Amino acid sequence: MGARRGRTHNGGVNKFRHATPHRRASAGFTLIEVLIVSVVLAVLAAVALPSFLDSLRKSRRAEAFAALSAVQQAQERWRSNNAAYSSNLTAAPSASTPGLGLPATTTGGLYTVALSDTSATGYTVSAVAVTGKSQDADTACRTLAVRLTGAQITYAGCNGCSLGTSDFAATNVCWSR
Repeated sequence: MGARRGRTHNGGVNKFRHATPHRRASAGFTLIEVLIVSVVLAVLAAVALPSFLDSLRKSRRAEAFAALSAVQQAQERWRSNNAAYSSNLTAAPSASTPGLGLPATTTGGLYTVALSDTSATGYTVSAVAVTGKSQDADTACRTLAVRLTGAQITYAGCNGCSLGTSDFAATNVCWSR
């Protein structure tokens, strides 16, 4: 059945006498819908971002672990040819003040590496997060260290610690062993 045609009051032809009163729906979003989606995304970001950044900092600790391991290996090579462990990290092995020839910063520049307490039977090597870099916000493990005393290796990780004996004795979460 076709549409009815009829006459309007001004003599023109009305093609559809019973036109539907509905308007065509718009294709966009309302302001309320956009605001709700924005709020949901903001809440998700507020929950997920700190967790993501914490995981990122934990993964970047591997840079410090690698540097500390390189120092340990270099110290053992040095000790096999000398009476004591080296107290100089950066000097080349053939220089007038010989050393291990290792850089004072990690490959990515996130940590500075330092030797201390060197003797014939041990040493302490530490990696401290560089101020202003991403690892500076690592509140649990800004400082990572390895201490060799006699034949015993101990590990420490802390935030702003002095690397005293108590820092090495404490259980820490920085080293996964």
